[in-house]
Amino acid sequence: MFSPEVREAITSSLAAMSLWEVAAVILALAYLLLAMRENILCWYAAFASTTIYLFLFWDVSLLMESALQVFYLLIAVYGWWQWRHRNDASKERHIHRWRARTHLLAFCFIGLLTLLFGYVLDNYTSAALPYLDSFTTWGAVVTTYMVTRKVIENWLYWIVIDGAAIYLYIDRELYLTAVLFALYVILVIIGFFQWLSLYRKQQGMLHEGSPTNSVTSAAESHRDAPTG
Repeated sequence: MFSPEVREAITSSLAAMSLWEVAAVILALAYLLLAMRENILCWYAAFASTTIYLFLFWDVSLLMESALQVFYLLIAVYGWWQWRHRNDASKERHIHRWRARTHLLAFCFIGLLTLLFGYVLDNYTSAALPYLDSFTTWGAVVTTYMVTRKVIENWLYWIVIDGAAIYLYIDRELYLTAVLFALYVILVIIGFFQWLSLYRKQQGMLHEGSPTNSVTSAAESHRDAPTG
């Protein structure tokens, strides 16, 4: 059906795309593994992976996912600044929880924007799976913000979002990325329990009532952290 030259060009394009997807997957894995360890280098990996995925998703008509990458580029910078920032040399942002009311507001925000953008994409664009695309996008926006603020429940949000994204990427034949997100589901469960352990240790320090500088600093940092 195609001339040898055209077939060769198509094959080369597919090969190049696969290599880019491999690079994006490796960097995305690096981001998550570093985030689990509260390592600030996670944001550098996130920035690089996001840049690649911006073009990959646009190429397969996942318009909201592509737009999400622009947000990720900005949030990677913001997250880096948040994790690096200190009110003084001894303070840093600590893991904390959101109130139930804050979670309810987050659910409503995600749901309303999913319906709104899903409708627009379904009726006025050629976007694939518009409602699912919108859900994973706006869910990721909220959850990424939670990561920058070190809200422990972010890992639970990611289980749902990453699970939905697996189907999205399989449908678009981004199989390597689908495998990545299946692995993400496992890793975010591990990440949740790692942060939970750190959170409990932090709470234990606060309730001990020790007058040491380290505990005082932890208590001050806990009060500074937003609780929704």
